[in-house]
Amino acid sequence: MNAAAPFRTRYRAVFISDVHLGTRGCRSDFLIDFLRQMSCESLFLVGDIIDGWRLKKSWYWDVDCDEVLRLILRHARAGAQVTYIPGNHDEVLRAWLPIGLEIAGVRLRREAEHITRTGRRLLVIHGDEFDSVVRYARVLALLGDWAYAWALHFNTWFNAVRRRLGYPYWSLSAWLKRQVKEAVKAIDRFEAAVAGEARRRGFDGVVCGHIHHAEMREVGGVLYVNDGDWVESCTALVEHHDGELELIEWAALRRLSFAAPRRGRNAGVPAPA
Repeated sequence: MNAAAPFRTRYRAVFISDVHLGTRGCRSDFLIDFLRQMSCESLFLVGDIIDGWRLKKSWYWDVDCDEVLRLILRHARAGAQVTYIPGNHDEVLRAWLPIGLEIAGVRLRREAEHITRTGRRLLVIHGDEFDSVVRYARVLALLGDWAYAWALHFNTWFNAVRRRLGYPYWSLSAWLKRQVKEAVKAIDRFEAAVAGEARRRGFDGVVCGHIHHAEMREVGGVLYVNDGDWVESCTALVEHHDGELELIEWAALRRLSFAAPRRGRNAGVPAPA
């Protein structure tokens, strides 16, 4: 696809989170396709865009990671108001929050408010402060991060075998999350806590990320929206110009194959000296 191709879809606002640039599981190639195909008035980066946890352990950065950042800056130059809300994996950026840092048109904020065309007030946060595992047991959170990375790595080899046998792509980690009842309960508790905070503060709804589970529904009288991730679900929340909110499953919409080779994966950039 020509990088200079004109935008095809225009939105009033776009929300993406949990890209995890710097990990091999990141579908930066799919996100590049999305960022090239749309324009927006407001772009919200709702945390964990860069995976600082993983980069500290082992450096991995490819040309697609660079391209994602370039396209975000391109949207800022084109007039989009870009707001970056750091999550727990890119928490190093939170040190700059007190000074209200802005770089190349990208504003760094702890949280944001978005008012839809229909007047609905939305609180925009990453959401890790409502995750008891991340907040109170960091060792368990890091262990969970390792287990998730292992599942994604195993999934790559498992699906290579399935592909040779003529079977379609199947996600092990997504299946595990669906099967473990405690994980389902944890998601419910997280959604209730985040929605409750929005309600307590007088918002009509909340947009968050963090748990990699795309969802849009009413919770306790407020709209709860999780915009998902760009590791497996490859989803984004968009607001159309009439104020309608929609969760877009980009890989399904564009019929992108998770099994297809990724251009940037063979071009890892070594760690700086």
